[in-house]
Amino acid sequence: MLRHPKIRLRVTLTSTLVAFVLTMAMAGLVLSGSRKQTFDDSVQDISQDGRRVAAAINSGSLAREIQVNHRELLLVTDAQGRVVAASPRMRGRPPVRLPPPPPSDDRRDGRACNIDAPGGPCFLVVQFRVGTGPNARYVYSLTPEPGLVPQPRLALLLLIGVLLGTGVVAYGTWRSVSGTLRPVDDIRRELDEITATDLERRVPVPSRRDEVGMLAVSINATLDRLERAVARQRAFVIDVSHELRSPLAALRMELELALSGPDDADVRDTLQAILINTDRVAAVVDDLQALSRLEADRNFPREPVDLTELADQEVLRRPFRSQVTVLAEGAVTVNGGRSELSRLLTNLIDNADRHAASEVTVIIRVERPSTAVVEVIDDGTGVAPRDRERVFERFARLAEGRHRDAGGTGIGLAISRDIAEAHDGSLVLTDRMDGVPGARFVLRLPR
Repeated sequence: MLRHPKIRLRVTLTSTLVAFVLTMAMAGLVLSGSRKQTFDDSVQDISQDGRRVAAAINSGSLAREIQVNHRELLLVTDAQGRVVAASPRMRGRPPVRLPPPPPSDDRRDGRACNIDAPGGPCFLVVQFRVGTGPNARYVYSLTPEPGLVPQPRLALLLLIGVLLGTGVVAYGTWRSVSGTLRPVDDIRRELDEITATDLERRVPVPSRRDEVGMLAVSINATLDRLERAVARQRAFVIDVSHELRSPLAALRMELELALSGPDDADVRDTLQAILINTDRVAAVVDDLQALSRLEADRNFPREPVDLTELADQEVLRRPFRSQVTVLAEGAVTVNGGRSELSRLLTNLIDNADRHAASEVTVIIRVERPSTAVVEVIDDGTGVAPRDRERVFERFARLAEGRHRDAGGTGIGLAISRDIAEAHDGSLVLTDRMDGVPGARFVLRLPR
């Protein structure tokens, strides 16, 4: 708890410390002002006493014992420093040794600690000079220097005020922070109870639209995305199991038929059927690996890639069922991953070849100001507008286009769109521009 204090404790301690320092500083200023006022009042009092004695000297009525009404400390010396008059409390004490006032003034104020007088150790002294030359007299009026806290009652009241003010700030901060963080505690408790089996639950949203309220809204939005992702993952696992079950069942059937009648089985036909289903399983696994790599890391190495050259290589690499033609305006270069873009073009051309009646056309061009466009067009039956986004879903197959024997894995178009988006591009399915039935995939990538 001490090594990792909670937010409310840290905030309360910080505000309490700040309040204590500020109130102490204010109390110090008050005490400093009070001490200065006391200091000025003391100097004014003893200066009045000194002037009264100086007036008596000028009038010739000064007696050897200065009559006072209070406890004043007064002393009069001649030019040679001999005591000529003193108040009762200063009688019999040595003269005060201080420099005389400057020639241009008849008064000097000072502080001294080497004076033999009652109430010390240090005194405030006001010195007057009366007359000039050998007949000059020096009047010393003294009072004990005020202490650090000249008014103890005021200091006590200020201390009580500091403690009360600091306590009020600490209590108010604790209550305020506790009220502010109470919704956070509710959110934390709700999150602790949410598991993978009840992702439909949401954290409570406070009525106040402050930072905590916005946090709750963001958490609920994150839970929405998480719920959709988990649902998508579960559906994906089910689809993968379904896609792999068919070729595996075909493999098992071929093997069981071969084992049930080993003498009657055509080994070549059996091995050929097994090879076809094995290739289908391998294609699904290969696409799954590509999809997982793309989702795990989109920071793949990038380099200048000529889409025209890449399309020509993909078309010439192997034979197709239909005639594939590449039409290009020349070199069209983008910055991307060569293997990823190669897989994208392969998936689009393979998909068009499976659904085309007789021909597939690949058009590569530049769209101003700085966009590379690849169009893959087939002359098949096309896709209805309501289903054109569904074909990009994983393992999505339209009812009128289920060609499982054509070699499709069901995730090639989904991988193609993910690759396009990883390159800050887009991939859409539209109608052909010439009005002929068929599908037209349009890929746009920044040059």
